[in-house]
Amino acid sequence: MSSSFDLIIKNGKCFIDGQLKKADIGISNGTVKSIGNIEISNQKILDATNLIILPGIIDTQVHFREPGSTDVEDLESGSKAAVMGGVTSVFEMPNTNPPTTNFEEFDKKIKLGQGMFCNHAF
Repeated sequence: MSSSFDLIIKNGKCFIDGQLKKADIGISNGTVKSIGNIEISNQKILDATNLIILPGIIDTQVHFREPGSTDVEDLESGSKAAVMGGVTSVFEMPNTNPPTTNFEEFDKKIKLGQGMFCNHAF
């Protein structure tokens, strides 16, 4: 464990090993360095008592519209908007043409998105 952190989030609840447990989170240089009981003092402490700590927002209803209606939104524009808003996980609605409702269409969707952001800056 590091001897100091840029930020310690104290007394929050996190999902650890599939269970919601009270834990502290130590962060240095924007990276989580420790999860557990942190007993050191720190200049910057955020009290998260009675709060659940998640790594980012989970949007359970996105409409990327690809394939079939990319004039409205596509994988790239929707993904970039999600990331800029702090979204780390999405559940896409199958309102595409054809609908993404089987493995074949899902596999096509994965291939559309592979490598999409390798050469892009946000």
